[in-house]
Amino acid sequence: MPEYGYHLSCEQYGPADLVEQARMAEQAGFQALWISDHYHPWNEAQGQSPFVWSVIGALSEAVSLPIETAVTCPTMRMHPAVVAQAAATSAVMTEGRFRLGVGSGEALNEHILGDRWPPSHVRLEMLEEAVQVMRRLLTGEQVNHRGTHYTVENARLYTVPEEPVPIDISGFGPKSIALAARVADGYITAMPEEEMVTQYRKGGGGAKLVSGGTKVCFGADRDECVRQVHELWYNEQLPGEMGQVLPTPRHFEQLKPLVTEDMVRENVVCGDDVDQHVSTLKEFADAGFDRIYVNQIGRDQRGFFDFYRAKVLPQLPR
Repeated sequence: MPEYGYHLSCEQYGPADLVEQARMAEQAGFQALWISDHYHPWNEAQGQSPFVWSVIGALSEAVSLPIETAVTCPTMRMHPAVVAQAAATSAVMTEGRFRLGVGSGEALNEHILGDRWPPSHVRLEMLEEAVQVMRRLLTGEQVNHRGTHYTVENARLYTVPEEPVPIDISGFGPKSIALAARVADGYITAMPEEEMVTQYRKGGGGAKLVSGGTKVCFGADRDECVRQVHELWYNEQLPGEMGQVLPTPRHFEQLKPLVTEDMVRENVVCGDDVDQHVSTLKEFADAGFDRIYVNQIGRDQRGFFDFYRAKVLPQLPR
């Protein structure tokens, strides 16, 4: 049966708030944590973006839940050798409760050093090579590597966990799902699509961990919840590849008029209807997901965790 986790949003909250939310999530009965890894928020209204590895260090002391980045891009802004060191330290600090979720990234976060933003097929090549480099380093062996995209010379991690850190890959299209099935320890997506899960499992993923996540906005006033989602997370309703190629929060803000409150109302669970919250998470369970994460967009965090502890989590298959 699936486990249910909480998704900490580094785009919307600072470090202290994220740690407090993690505590509330554990108290409410959530079984795991996701945490986003961004250099920029999606827009100015979200307004935050702390360094995820510092926050993970604080989380390792504050809670006993498993923690996973959802997701880190280990290809441009940070070299895979550096990401491997961060992941190894996180795993040691959490006593083996850390998983490294990785993906091919967005220009929003990864272009900041002035490098060319490559097309999707090149980003997937870079991701595959990065995973190969990180796996070798996470064993504690000395690594020399000269590949198509990365060079590593005489690198060795001295602080490593007893077991190698699991590496999960995020994917939304056939090529990224196939990559996850071929080289990852698990698969991550944000859509409750049984077809994606089936492709991953039949493509080589087998019984490995499949994780998915969604956003909701809990609150007593549904219309106010819709307005909050439209203010803070309209970017999730933008079509196509814009989320991967736009370089700054300002560019996302220019596209806000494309997203209406009616679009939010149709696509995001807003309000305090228990059945709607239960139903959206059951979609992931019915599609075959092993771990299902939820993020509260609304500002009433305490109310959300009380609501899920008392009314939502008890009704979910687990």
